[in-house]
Amino acid sequence: MILQLNGRYVFSIEVNDLSVTLGAYKALDGIDFALEEDSFCAVVGPNGGGKTTLLKVLLNVEKPTAGSIRIFGSDQTKQPKFSIGYVPQIKTLDRSFPATALELVSSGIIGSWPSAMNRELRRKANEALALVGAEMLADRQLSKLSGGELQRIYLARSIARRPRMLLLDEPATGIDQAGAKGLIDLLDNYRSQTQATIVMVTHDLDSAYHHADRVLLVNHKQLCFDRTKVALSECYLREAFGRIGHKHDMIGGGHSHD
Repeated sequence: MILQLNGRYVFSIEVNDLSVTLGAYKALDGIDFALEEDSFCAVVGPNGGGKTTLLKVLLNVEKPTAGSIRIFGSDQTKQPKFSIGYVPQIKTLDRSFPATALELVSSGIIGSWPSAMNRELRRKANEALALVGAEMLADRQLSKLSGGELQRIYLARSIARRPRMLLLDEPATGIDQAGAKGLIDLLDNYRSQTQATIVMVTHDLDSAYHHADRVLLVNHKQLCFDRTKVALSECYLREAFGRIGHKHDMIGGGHSHD
């Protein structure tokens, strides 16, 4: 779905000729794509190819060297603080920190660690946990959570304020196959309920093929931005990765996906 603002079409993300240089290192060069609202875009490419840098630029953490970004039709820097939810790949929080899952989710609602939790904050945090099927973990200490459970809590934290966009950096890292599938299903459900835009960096090409409707294939430069069936075809994957491994051979085998 494409939004209309003052009679003109507006995309959820518009990236125009984006380049990012970090010191002497050119992380991204000439990235150019537009993504409609209610889209699920997988960002795919080799390690060190600039995928996480792209998310950081979308989050306004890294600054572009050239080019521009518009989010929901306006300059990226003018976005409301909570319009974008983010699930990082590397969790910096010390798991031994004496805190509960409910407190971690609450920090995503108020933007800081809760010194105390009133009834309304607790209600909102419990609602977010329920959205990811983790309400039974509310009072569990973080140190007692499995990798998959912790990832659900971080997802609940990112959607607690019902953002219009979710950015995720390898959300299934460190969890088993069943947990990874459950996580992707949760993203699909959130998108169907809210029409949010989802941008997910992933190495799981099978999940990208079957859940995303667009794929951005990058290796510092943009190699392809298209429907999954096109972007994850053998020719583009060879260009990105140099070879097709056994996992890549599964992509598209006997399936059609637009």
